[in-house]
Amino acid sequence: MAYQCFEVDETGGVAHVRLARPDELNTMVPAFWRELPEIIGRLSDAGSTRAIVLSSTGKHFSAGMDLSVFGGGGPGGAGDDVEVGRVRANLRLNVLHLQDSFTALERARVPVLAAVQGGCIGGAVDMICAADMRYATADAFFCIQETNIGMTADVGTLQRLPKLIPEGVVREYAYTGRRMTAARAQELGFVNAVYDDHAALLAGVTEIAHEIASKSPLAVWGCKEMINYARDHSVADGLNHIATWQTGMFQPPDMIEAFTAKAERRDARYADLPPVRRGLE
Repeated sequence: MAYQCFEVDETGGVAHVRLARPDELNTMVPAFWRELPEIIGRLSDAGSTRAIVLSSTGKHFSAGMDLSVFGGGGPGGAGDDVEVGRVRANLRLNVLHLQDSFTALERARVPVLAAVQGGCIGGAVDMICAADMRYATADAFFCIQETNIGMTADVGTLQRLPKLIPEGVVREYAYTGRRMTAARAQELGFVNAVYDDHAALLAGVTEIAHEIASKSPLAVWGCKEMINYARDHSVADGLNHIATWQTGMFQPPDMIEAFTAKAERRDARYADLPPVRRGLE
């Protein structure tokens, strides 16, 4: 399937989703917000994908939101002749739609690994905050650019980043709009590792993704479900949730295969997740 903003391919259970508008600094035009959740949802639902690498092309990862998103009568999509309350209500729905495009990364049944080179600016920070893990090149930098253009970031950075790094540090970068270097991001735990260049980054992240893909997809899905839930709930709630999950999802075949493969000195072979059926499909 052809996309305006992305290239997608898959090998050995690892899907590679690349932002593919390098000459435009991979800015997030209107098509971006439709295509990203469609791609991630399709890969997650299919069942054969076990990990997703989200990377980019060109000098910079992404310069963030494209101004064209605010065209056509403003973010609310209404003209001047519409009563202001209706315009603002419509604007709220539009912001929720943009937020949902990134929440798709969290909803996916499989881990999403973000590989960042160069600048990761504005909306791009919102996006990678919704990924499971982040990796970067040595020249990468991260910037909550919205502050620098007179607005408050509104599609996920300010909600997710304080769960990833210390709140005081988030406040500093959010209030000042300063750049966070890759070295500082690694020091804070925002990125898992820093690579010398883009080629090394992609090779390293792809290797990690294939390692994840070699594990039981049901076990990995359970890990993602529990970690995301624990982030937003108390320890008691999280323990109750895993108890309920295990009651239905913990079944012997994958564990038997893990022990059998070890005894036979071979790689384990796990069944894919079944495709997700939507509606009356």
